[in-house]
Amino acid sequence: MSITVDVPTPDLPQATSFPDTAGGTTPDGSQTADPASRPASDPAAFLTEAELDAQLVGDARRIRVLTGDRPTGPLHLGHYLGSLRNRVRLQDVGADIFVLVADYQVVTDRDSGAEIGGHALGLVADYLACGVDPARSTVFAHSAVPALNQLMLPLLSLISVAELERNPTTKAEAATSGRPAVSALMLTYPVHQAADILFCHADLVPVGRDQLPHLEVTRTVARRFNTRYRPVFTEPRALISDAPSVLGTDGTKMSKSRGNTIELRASPDETAAVIKSFKTDTDRRISYDPANRPEVSNLLLITALCRDEDPRAVAEQIGDGGAAMLKRHATEAVNEHLRPLRARRAEVAGERALLSGILRRGAERATVEAEATLERVREAMGMAY
Repeated sequence: MSITVDVPTPDLPQATSFPDTAGGTTPDGSQTADPASRPASDPAAFLTEAELDAQLVGDARRIRVLTGDRPTGPLHLGHYLGSLRNRVRLQDVGADIFVLVADYQVVTDRDSGAEIGGHALGLVADYLACGVDPARSTVFAHSAVPALNQLMLPLLSLISVAELERNPTTKAEAATSGRPAVSALMLTYPVHQAADILFCHADLVPVGRDQLPHLEVTRTVARRFNTRYRPVFTEPRALISDAPSVLGTDGTKMSKSRGNTIELRASPDETAAVIKSFKTDTDRRISYDPANRPEVSNLLLITALCRDEDPRAVAEQIGDGGAAMLKRHATEAVNEHLRPLRARRAEVAGERALLSGILRRGAERATVEAEATLERVREAMGMAY
């Protein structure tokens, strides 16, 4: 899920092999020590892309993935390189993909929902442009599946207020939201997200490291429910991406909230103007040195990812050409790589009926899944009257 908050997290332990699929790994310190809880360092909590690739050689159709985005603005190059390409790859090898347009999550840190509808349809247009196929992936909005909110209520009974208050990601999001006080929705947001994940029995959730504490809440409430009542929920694992994080114009992580992005929908000229504003340094000799030259190395990385080359090779091509030549290479690489994507987006962006229809059909399938899960929850709790 894609809320961009920088939260320090420890290095992940080395995983070995897993007989089944699912994912999640988190920083330490946000769970109580009841018998249903396991530490976040548990290697069963996460899966790397390399390990997933080994499993995909078998039957990819048995792997279910839940992913998604908040409709707060257009998707950008960081989303594409870090997440969207991998979603399409998993879809194309046969994994069962659920793509959540997390519209209710927007109001956890914003006072107005006036633009949510337009942004939600824009997300669907971006998904189609990137290759998400609604015939093979289920694309739906949270607000169109009421059973998700019903599922949240029993999950809330499985975690304490103190645990939610200790969640480092929630604390960081609250600190950056600009709100004078933490709302109940913000505090319970990890449980809200747990319902989004658990309803479809997702095995894997692709997450950034800043979202690992939220996913551990999901694993914890699933484990506690299964222990207190009877096994109903899959404990999802985090799918840790091998894709490097790209920086924005100001040298910080590319993020919609920071306004430092290259939007997927941008024109070639707009892309050129944005890349021209990227930070570099005064050394004309271009080299790939992320530790000492992060901004220069970032543009080399973006260029290399778009060309499917090594960033060091790109640096050698530019040599003493300086920042101007580096930015020219980056602009050409990004525009060429995104050209077919932008053409596809232009074809569908104005087709409101098409985009709304995709969300409606996705919500129908998601509702069937959610109501079936809710019925199993009621039966397990002795509430199937």
